[in-house]
Amino acid sequence: MQHYLTITKALSDETRVRALMSLTEGELCACQIIQLLNLSPSTVSKHMTILQQAGLVQRRKDGRWHYFRLADQSEHPIVRQALQWTLSTLEDEQIIASDTQALCCIRKQDREEMTSCYHTS
Repeated sequence: MQHYLTITKALSDETRVRALMSLTEGELCACQIIQLLNLSPSTVSKHMTILQQAGLVQRRKDGRWHYFRLADQSEHPIVRQALQWTLSTLEDEQIIASDTQALCCIRKQDREEMTSCYHTS
């Protein structure tokens, strides 16, 4: 029951759902998610931590960069079901389509330039 509640809490926020949906095309650096959502690094970090605690995303660190990707679908049946439902339900939403279009440009930007206005840890 607790795992279900943690997942539903993670999916109850539009920003977190947008961040989750941004990972459908593959792994993103935290700086790219920050750019997409136009939020502070600490706010995005908090949202991504909630998604990670729910088991919906996985995080890896490479040097100073933090990368996120959708959780391995074999991890837990409830995670797999929640991801499948969320991805299929929201794939045609206008804001998700706009985010997908914006990500095309964001993926091409240099990470160093993107993060020049803030310090990442």
